[in-house]
Amino acid sequence: MDNHKSENAWEYFLKLKKMDIKTPFFESFYFSDNEKWANLLLELVLKGTKKATSSCLKTYEIENSRIPQLGDYSLVTDWQLIPRCVIKTSKVTILPYKNMTYKICKREGEDRTLKTWRDNHWEAFTKEGHELGFTFTEANEIVFEDFTVEYIFNNEEISKF
Repeated sequence: MDNHKSENAWEYFLKLKKMDIKTPFFESFYFSDNEKWANLLLELVLKGTKKATSSCLKTYEIENSRIPQLGDYSLVTDWQLIPRCVIKTSKVTILPYKNMTYKICKREGEDRTLKTWRDNHWEAFTKEGHELGFTFTEANEIVFEDFTVEYIFNNEEISKF
């Protein structure tokens, strides 16, 4: 568990949904690497606009992390690590960056064209590659994760975490 609030939110969700208390969640995270985008992307999830996210497969390999799998639950937090919703992975697609289509990437909800998706993600993946010691190229594979929002915590619930 990433933090105490995430643990409390997860236990609350499991009890609310009458799920086995031992059910694990995949991760607790916020989108992006800065406060502005983390909170903006979260709002798109909460509005139902953002239904997917993407990552560079090489990052998972370097960090020795498993990729998301169908049925995984995750807690999405805001930048301050306050749990705001629970998502469930509904599909995982792995494809080279150069093969991304607008039909796929538009599910992320933040870009209006394939060009803006490619420009924004090129910048993010290149920066991440530099930080982790690899050069991001068009051939790098992207892990594209579709998800459904399973629950949105209201302000009263959040205050209890």
